[in-house]
Amino acid sequence: MTVIDGARALDEALPDRDWRVLPGGTERTVFAAPSGPLARISVGPADGPRVVLVPGATGSKEDFVVMMPLLAAAGYRVESFDLAGQYESHEAGPWNLVPQRERYDQRLFLDDLIAVLDDGAGGAHVLGYSFAGTLAGLALLERPDRFASLTLLSSPPEPGQAFRGVKRIGWLSGFTTPRQGAGLMLWGIRNNLNRVPPGRLAFVRERFALTRRESVDDIIALMMATPDVRAELAATNVPKLVAVGEHDLWPHALHERSARELGARLASYSTGHSPCETAPHQLVRDMLALFETSRSVAE
Repeated sequence: MTVIDGARALDEALPDRDWRVLPGGTERTVFAAPSGPLARISVGPADGPRVVLVPGATGSKEDFVVMMPLLAAAGYRVESFDLAGQYESHEAGPWNLVPQRERYDQRLFLDDLIAVLDDGAGGAHVLGYSFAGTLAGLALLERPDRFASLTLLSSPPEPGQAFRGVKRIGWLSGFTTPRQGAGLMLWGIRNNLNRVPPGRLAFVRERFALTRRESVDDIIALMMATPDVRAELAATNVPKLVAVGEHDLWPHALHERSARELGARLASYSTGHSPCETAPHQLVRDMLALFETSRSVAE
């Protein structure tokens, strides 16, 4: 209990911050993905085991800046990147593909993620946040050789129309288009319905100036048709963690069921949809325990 309480105490004492400020020693690079240039940051020993943190819709690599030095201090090489169309990867998109495509479709995001994973040796410990959890699961099924473990952070717990189970307003999702749904989400974020601190709100609003609206619309459309790969993921021998806040968008019971169906361990925190921001010490603690499990499996 001492370790658990200590991590939670550190999280509860976190001050507001300027989320544009990166950890000391962070390397900024631009990765040439199939869809175009992706903004990427990395920290930690170059020869350390690799950890790849993938943000979700309207997110960015900065969502993990508190977590990254904690993982690096444990000896890991940690990296994150902005998805195509999001924040500093706004120049990446379907027009860069050969042949060109009209939408930010599932294959675009999946090919980009696999290319990032291929840009390094061996398997990586991969965290997919929200929509990116679905991507990470699909990438695991396609390229299991690139995974040492899988963490699903606040990811949709149900296939199909993923928003149908959202607390209080899920029933409305059946009557909205993807663009309308994206518009409602963006309105809520801009108007701080999640009640984030001023520093966080300023950064979130700032990155909207670069994020392409069509990429958000297309991601919401993909989430409205989340593929059902639960049985396939459960059949893999890659250690898995489902990490969620107790006050997430989806009811906790759905995440509990999802973890059982996936054969994953469940970790819960007394926060909302973004434990990477609000419970980073607890999340890193649980990820490091997962990594140890992965090492035991490999041996």
